[in-house]
Amino acid sequence: MTTENILFAFSLTLIAGLATGIGSAFAFLSKGFNPRFLAGSLGFSAGVMIYVSLVEIFAKAKETLIAEHGNKPGYWLTVIAFFGGITVIALIDKMVPSFGNPHEMQNIGSDKEMEEMRKKKKLLRLGLFSAIAIAIHNFPEGLATFMAGLSDPVLGVSIAVALAIHNIPEGIAVSVPIYYSTGNRKKAFFLSFLSGLSEPVGALIGYFLLFSFMNNTTLGIVFAAVAGIMVYISLDELLPTAEKYGEHHLAIYGLITGMAVMALSLLLLVP
Repeated sequence: MTTENILFAFSLTLIAGLATGIGSAFAFLSKGFNPRFLAGSLGFSAGVMIYVSLVEIFAKAKETLIAEHGNKPGYWLTVIAFFGGITVIALIDKMVPSFGNPHEMQNIGSDKEMEEMRKKKKLLRLGLFSAIAIAIHNFPEGLATFMAGLSDPVLGVSIAVALAIHNIPEGIAVSVPIYYSTGNRKKAFFLSFLSGLSEPVGALIGYFLLFSFMNNTTLGIVFAAVAGIMVYISLDELLPTAEKYGEHHLAIYGLITGMAVMALSLLLLVP
């Protein structure tokens, strides 16, 4: 493992984490809050995450663990780690209050309603709690991206792209309530940007903690767990929230488009 490998893996994690800042920029470029845009982007994010999880990450984990432990034990270990990841993220969501969870965003409503809500301190509280919750969710994502980049650059890039797309609407989720409660674009952007830094921080801490335990089994288990985490977030949080903001078909169209874009990006990475 060379210094170049470590820097490459860390750069992937940094790019994915800082995508929350892109979400803030999108929110500010819009003249008014567009629930259809947010609904479509959430559906798109879900499609990207589901496709890369089930087609790429789970398959990579299964292949790695079977090579290390044999066909049946390796497959069992992959499935257990997959549902273990679902269990972990479900517990995290359970501990984070719904009003502070970025995946359970409140219905902000029309421009007129937003203007009225802007005067409420509760809206600022929502944005701040969203930033904290995003940091909690991004921490294990950063570790997964980093480890994937170390073991398989192509897989690392695909995970980074998926998480970056996922983080863009999360950036919107933080910046919009903070901006409409304070009227301060810089503050909203800074807090959204800061919440994304938990991904590279998670990568660094996880790397130093797991370095001595890093082997093919560890990587396979982490990959399978991350696949479970991403599927859970997509099905339990992103898609329901997308439907809350827009029509059912708008969310589904975003989902299918996200899958198609992720599939195309993976095809382009094939040597």
